[in-house]
Formats: sequence, structure tokens, C-alpha cells
Amino acid sequence: MSGGMRLEAITPDNIDAVLELRVHPHQRDSVAPVVRSLAEAYAYGERAWPRAVFDGEELVGFLMAFLDTAWRDGSVRSGLWRLNIGAAHQGKGYGRFAVEAVRDELRRRGASRLYVSWHQGEHGPGDFYRRLGFRETGELAGDQAVGVLAI
Repeated sequence: MSGGMRLEAITPDNIDAVLELRVHPHQRDSVAPVVRSLAEAYAYGERAWPRAVFDGEELVGFLMAFLDTAWRDGSVRSGLWRLNIGAAHQGKGYGRFAVEAVRDELRRRGASRLYVSWHQGEHGPGDFYRRLGFRETGELAGDQAVGVLAI
């Protein structure tokens, strides 16, 4: 990590690199590819907040938040929809940075909680999210565990 971590909007200048981003092969069943996320961002418009994660000039990841989205219990939630850290960049603090950046953005927008869901299984990211302070709500989003972090 060079300390130059930042988020950038997806633009014509970085989209090709973002689309080439790949997680570890064993994680491919746990997180959708970036191309799907960008298609969903287009379809969901203002409710999706996609960003590229850079360290200096190097692309290291992609994230997408969901904003003010109606939940099945009638509440409105915001949180982390996708997190893809490139295979060569994992274990270096980029995932933590990305989650904290989403937390800060949601706090700026007035949210008091950050939600996330994750694929449960041997290679799922549950331990990562729990280490960051997320607690499981007991809910499922499809087959994924739902976690929440007070912000």
C-alpha cells in the first residue's frame, strides 16, 4: 500500500481496467463480476454507487454501494452491495479501506447503519466482515447472510 488509496467514479478513462479486474478463482462463486455490477448500476440508477479503488495510479479493486433501498420489512437501507479486490491485491488493507470509504460516504449522507450481505461458505467473506465489526442480523438475502454495522 502506498497510502494513496482513493475511490474514483467509473469513467471512460478507467472502465476497461475496471472490467478486467479479477478476484481469486475460488472467490468467483462468492461475488459477481464487475461487468454484472456495472449493468446493475445502470439499471438501478441513483440507488447504485459504483467506484473504482485505486492505490496511487494502480487499480486494486471495485466496490458498489446501494443507497436508500426499500427492504422487505418496510425499512430503507444503504450498504455495501459489491466488493471485488483484485487477486494480487488481497490481504493488503484495500478491502478494509473500501468498507471504511463506503461507511464514510453513508455517514455523510445521513445513514446510521451500513448493511452488507455475503455468500456463506468455505471461501465466503464472513470472517472479513465480522473482523470489521459487522454483526449478523439473522436475516438472509437469498442464500446470503446479512450483516450490519452501526456508523
